[in-house]
Amino acid sequence: MSKDFFSSFFHRFFPVPSFFSTSSFGLDIGDESIKFLELITTKNGIEVGRHGERVLLPNIIEAGKVKDPKKFEEVLLSLKKEVGLKSVRVSLPEEQVYLFKLKLEKTGLVSVRETIELSLEEHIPISAQDAIFDYEIINEDAQSLEIQVATIPKNVIESYLTVFNSSQILAKSFELEAQAIARAVIKTGDMETYLIVDFGAKRTGIFIVSRGIAMFTSTLDVGGVTLTDMIAKNFKVSFAEAEKMKIEYGLQRNVANREIFAVLLNSVSILRDEIAKHFLYWHTHKDEDGKSNPPIKKIILCGGDSNLIGLTDYLSVSLKTEVEMANVWVNIVNTENYIPGVNFKQALSFAAALGLALGDYVNN
Repeated sequence: MSKDFFSSFFHRFFPVPSFFSTSSFGLDIGDESIKFLELITTKNGIEVGRHGERVLLPNIIEAGKVKDPKKFEEVLLSLKKEVGLKSVRVSLPEEQVYLFKLKLEKTGLVSVRETIELSLEEHIPISAQDAIFDYEIINEDAQSLEIQVATIPKNVIESYLTVFNSSQILAKSFELEAQAIARAVIKTGDMETYLIVDFGAKRTGIFIVSRGIAMFTSTLDVGGVTLTDMIAKNFKVSFAEAEKMKIEYGLQRNVANREIFAVLLNSVSILRDEIAKHFLYWHTHKDEDGKSNPPIKKIILCGGDSNLIGLTDYLSVSLKTEVEMANVWVNIVNTENYIPGVNFKQALSFAAALGLALGDYVNN
């Protein structure tokens, strides 16, 4: 059932030629960098093609908004020249997207889209005329529809689209980052509920995905750089040396590592508490009919800093639930038969780009 949020909008107004492409590019845009990854159709199945990361200078993208279109365009033109970007699927930052559930009675319902539009301002802090939205059907019975709605300010989308048009790169769809990550790390057809933690360099995304649909997203300003900075400050070493110490020792609770463990615990406990808060709210909150949410089956970790030694065990023990590292290849390749040209740590940071690129294969 899952599809790209906002893709139907762009297919209506910016139609994409209906031919099967032998490759697909995902472009994961953040405030600090752009990650790109290509999936290629081969006789042996889907394989990874060109991929990489480009660092963005400060103030080009800020909290998901394009602040310097000219410099952003220069980065895209550079990628177009170096990598051959022609068309891409693009991620949207959680900071700019509003998610909410809506129940619609079928009696008298003429148009789902028009009904959503009339109720938008009850749920989001912007006017309906200034918003773009799409929706997914979560549940349906003879009397009603339960839908998940995603909205984003129109000017945010238009600012991205203007730069892509200027660069002559086709933006095939814009999709919520959480939805792209879910497509990469959750097996296609799996209708269970998961809490995904995308532990990145400077921020952490916390998402709850149920029936393949992103139901909740939150962003925390804690990431791997936070941990490294704390080690550098407490041990009075350079950032590079602190990064080495973080990677080597992590959250191992032993005598030799006692001091580093104590330093890292301050920041990691903030992450744990935030996860616990959302975990508890999901399991105790009921909908307007008094129904409970389906239970979270497990917590899945991804992101470049998620493989910190001991992090999985620490979260599992402290949260008293199953926690595992993501398998970003679960819907792409069988790693027993094919070794992707991206190592394990890199792959965790490319989850969104992988999920975006995979959208072409899921939707064709």
